[in-house]
Amino acid sequence: MSVIGVLTAGGDCPGLNAVIRGVTARAVERGDSEVVGILNGWEGLMEGRTRPLDRDAVRGILGRGGTILGTSRKDPIVHGDGYESVRRTLEANDIDVVVVIGGDGTLRTALRLAEDGFPVVGVPKTIDNDIAATDFTFGFDTAVQIVTDAIDRLVTTAEAHNRVILVEVMGRTKGWIATHAGLAGGADAILIPEYPVPLEEVATVLRRRHRRGHDYSIVVVAEGVEPPAKVEHAKDIFGFERLGGVAYQIAPVIERLTGFETRVTVLGHLQRGGTPTAFDRVLATRLGTSAADLAADGKRGVMVALRGARIVDVPLAEACVEPRGVDPELFAVARTFFG
Repeated sequence: MSVIGVLTAGGDCPGLNAVIRGVTARAVERGDSEVVGILNGWEGLMEGRTRPLDRDAVRGILGRGGTILGTSRKDPIVHGDGYESVRRTLEANDIDVVVVIGGDGTLRTALRLAEDGFPVVGVPKTIDNDIAATDFTFGFDTAVQIVTDAIDRLVTTAEAHNRVILVEVMGRTKGWIATHAGLAGGADAILIPEYPVPLEEVATVLRRRHRRGHDYSIVVVAEGVEPPAKVEHAKDIFGFERLGGVAYQIAPVIERLTGFETRVTVLGHLQRGGTPTAFDRVLATRLGTSAADLAADGKRGVMVALRGARIVDVPLAEACVEPRGVDPELFAVARTFFG
């Protein structure tokens, strides 16, 4: 009987519980593996905090946001001694392999540990949808729906007051959420890190709308967009930059260039809270069950991924190259509707 460990690390994301449920249910169904939940991400693996998981432990969690295992941004490479930091917990619980559910940073850590012998199967997780080697990550669809709903609401207040409203969304380095939600919500301009649009061009688009009788506009801004003036971002206790607020720097520039009253809405953590959409529940479940199969069958150093309509396994190293940006053809479609 093998033992599969499961941990969730990094930022929370809608669908995490569905993955945990998928791993556990498939292991129970197979009958050849037990599952141990690792609490609070890498921190729990470093400090030996675990709990057993069975079918009863994961009942009723499919639609819950967050993660029943907890998470943290502590990292055994940065804040410990690498593989040695987690070896004791693996040995104490007889864990044969760990299903690591995480984003770009978490998977890079898993790859570094795997090079020293850490037995891992990765599951890609991020609302940013920027992990290489997979077509979509769970949590992204939920975030896009939340932003789209917000845009729909903001359109009515922007129209009532004849305002420009900048909607700032997550996306540290890539603009997947901004592009998809902007398209779905009918945004009049979209600003993302991959394809910079000069603010003078944005202002021209907004002035043209007003000349045509549309006295309001919605501009979606990814948080990772280069600000008009250089700023130093504060860092959290783990050394990561705290992004957010770039729209507040862009707003006065837009107001000055257009003469239109401009307001800002920063959606922040709303985008990754709450219940996952049906798409994310299904995708996360499929990824979880596939990860359990790979773990039980002895595969190591791989990640489950969505390719087209199929779940496949890819080398973990393939997922840890540069983050995947928005396809230029997709952004060209978005630009069709600017103004």
